[in-house]
Amino acid sequence: MVSLFKRNKHSTNSTTDLRILFSSDLHASYTVFKKFINAGKIYKVNALIIGGDIAGKTLIPIIDLGNNNYNIQDKIVTSSELNSFIERFKSEGIYYAILSKNEYEEASQNKKAQDELFKKAIIATIREWMKIAEGRLKDYKIPIFINLGNDDPEYLFEVLKESEIFKVGEGEVFDFNGYEIVSYGYVNPTPWNTFREKKEEEIYNDLSKIVSKITNYSKAIYNFHAPPYNTNLDNAPLLDENLKPIVRGGEIVYTHVGSKSIRRIIEETNPLLGLHGHIHESRGFDKVNNTIVINPGSEYNSGLLHAALVILEGESIKAHQFILG
Repeated sequence: MVSLFKRNKHSTNSTTDLRILFSSDLHASYTVFKKFINAGKIYKVNALIIGGDIAGKTLIPIIDLGNNNYNIQDKIVTSSELNSFIERFKSEGIYYAILSKNEYEEASQNKKAQDELFKKAIIATIREWMKIAEGRLKDYKIPIFINLGNDDPEYLFEVLKESEIFKVGEGEVFDFNGYEIVSYGYVNPTPWNTFREKKEEEIYNDLSKIVSKITNYSKAIYNFHAPPYNTNLDNAPLLDENLKPIVRGGEIVYTHVGSKSIRRIIEETNPLLGLHGHIHESRGFDKVNNTIVINPGSEYNSGLLHAALVILEGESIKAHQFILG
């Protein structure tokens, strides 16, 4: 599915093009991350941008039974079969931990031990991604501007800073080829009480301080994890008190769940481009006043890359195109 949109609002004498590839909500899928890196080379982009939610949500314990046998969710597999399970887990964004029986029994009764297993797996995955990116992009000089989303623990900021190829700094302004890129990963409250949520008034206050650092809004790129409210980017199933989708007339009811503060700050400042994620099922583009906003969507657990190629020319968006595969 491809969409193309040309924007001619701003006039400029600049002929400098900037090609960026944006994706979000990779949720620990090695397959999606590798596809994203490779797509950056294929489309000859100047920069890669990741909009947050890089951490996975699930960890499966693998119990070492001895004698080259393992228990994976009550299925006994041999050591020769183990690698295929691990590769599938990594593709689908599922963490794993190989534990002895005693370690498993202790962790199953200890929330702190479970949290430590998650933390170890999350950090190990990000460090492996760093090596992948550095290896595949070393001859291309393509930076990766990356932010954390609401599902990402804050300690990942320090881990990401270990790599020079990743440009990370929530609230900082990155001047890149004459464009100013700013990132923000907090979202308005969700039913799941995730790591990085704030009330709308707090989000607005944060964003007001961040965007005040920008010198030229007509060449500003907002990498904000939550989509702006009441757009094509923020449609999600309406949930009941049990967090189950409401169905009427045999169809799921959808509602707008984006951030009103993010919409407000876009309306007030009119940046060139808004890049968003968070709502996996709401791939689309829209306009908030004169600003093009894009959500590429996500199907990370199927190993599918959802991305958006955006070509900027001076103070205009020359074209944008969704990439799926």
